Amino acid sequence: MKIADLFKVEGHSVVITGGASGLGLGFAEALAENGALVTLLDIDEARIAAETRRLTELGYDVRGEVADVRDHPALDRAFDAAAAAHGKIDVVFANAGIDSGIGYLNAWVGDKRERVPEGAIEHYTDERWERTIDINLNGVFATCRAAARHMRPRRQGRIIVTTSLAGLTQEAVIGSAYMAAKAGAAHFMRNLALELAAYNICVNAIAPGFFVTNIGGGHAHNPKTQETVAARVPMHRVGWPKDMAGLALFLASPACDYITGQQIVIDGGWGLGVAD
Repeated sequence: MKIADLFKVEGHSVVITGGASGLGLGFAEALAENGALVTLLDIDEARIAAETRRLTELGYDVRGEVADVRDHPALDRAFDAAAAAHGKIDVVFANAGIDSGIGYLNAWVGDKRERVPEGAIEHYTDERWERTIDINLNGVFATCRAAARHMRPRRQGRIIVTTSLAGLTQEAVIGSAYMAAKAGAAHFMRNLALELAAYNICVNAIAPGFFVTNIGGGHAHNPKTQETVAARVPMHRVGWPKDMAGLALFLASPACDYITGQQIVIDGGWGLGVAD
């Protein structure tokens, strides 16, 4: 076998939650461009329709379905529909997630990182905490469970969980529920990897640093925010969904046959510290 063949995903059935925008859409494009059969799941019906149409017009095999990771029976039905459409499920990206809102500081970087009273733990509502955990952690659980139901009988598969650098370090501008959920998702991923290893199902995680997506109201699209964050990132730039393509393809492909339970950070070196 040629080395290039290890990265082939042609004909693989792929399901991506949160697939209509941001990192999820980037995963979809990377896999679809390389011949995978992709199902996009998202709560945004309009974006699902638009992105499915756009990718189909490019000649890719992509279908979309509205699904909320908080509605576990509906999520199971969406997985069943994907399996029926493509005859199997080979790869699942448990990617859907939300920002938990403001942390206790008001800025990503700089000298004006002032404390924000409404971001303090005393003002953290049950609703805010529970919604973040429900989507970012419970949603990962439900997605992985649906994936395992289809993969274990076939004794093969790939599950890739989107965690975060925020689950490995502390960032005061991010709400604590987000960091707790992402850290929990990473540990759940490792436990699931241990359970499913004997069935040739590899379970790994991608932990992004600062990427330009629509999460948190799209604050990352602000050029000033990108500039100030990039000044702290050792590679001197922020991340974009296209930066995920190689890693997503690797974890979904036969090249990952003997790798499981790993969380791979992709952050331009931000987690290492300030270099300049």
